[in-house]
Amino acid sequence: MNEPLKLYLVRHGETEWSLSGQHTGNTDVPLTPNGEDEARALATRLRNIPFAHVLSSPRLRAYRTCELAGLGTPDLNRDLSEWDYGAYEGSRTVDIRKDRPGWDLWKDGCPDGEMPEDVSMRADRLIAHLLTLQGNIALFSHGHFGCALAARWIDLSIADGQRFVLDPASLSSLGYAPRHLETRVILTWNLSAADWQQS
Repeated sequence: MNEPLKLYLVRHGETEWSLSGQHTGNTDVPLTPNGEDEARALATRLRNIPFAHVLSSPRLRAYRTCELAGLGTPDLNRDLSEWDYGAYEGSRTVDIRKDRPGWDLWKDGCPDGEMPEDVSMRADRLIAHLLTLQGNIALFSHGHFGCALAARWIDLSIADGQRFVLDPASLSSLGYAPRHLETRVILTWNLSAADWQQS
């Protein structure tokens, strides 16, 4: 019997730039010591799940979170990478808006980086690949892209990704509605390791 597809989306642990609010796309910022502890805490929940596949963004902070969470060396997938912020890499939204009032990542995108439609197409391409798989799939990714992926999983527009929040080292799950396996849903969202332990 085929195992239904269930996605476990993990945002990487804390970094210095996630603490400061700097947009971190392609820059390989390492986890902080606290971020490493957050990643290790994920193991309590993840070690009991039989994963058919473990995929990660190629960014250090993502695949290191996977390793520390006890899932070994993941298969790297570029489509799990964070939004490419282009000229805004390393900048904070508040600083960007000093020069560009009203700027909105989800509507305006980034000069020399990705536009919302680029991220939407990338998320759709990843989903198409994931739909060829079965069983439990671990996905180690990033804040903005994780929100974009969730929005597209449930057929919302890319702009609706801004309605979601993913904290560092959070766990979410995407799958199908019980007894309605044609309907893709968000099963759990943005839970800490402690939240998972209580569930």
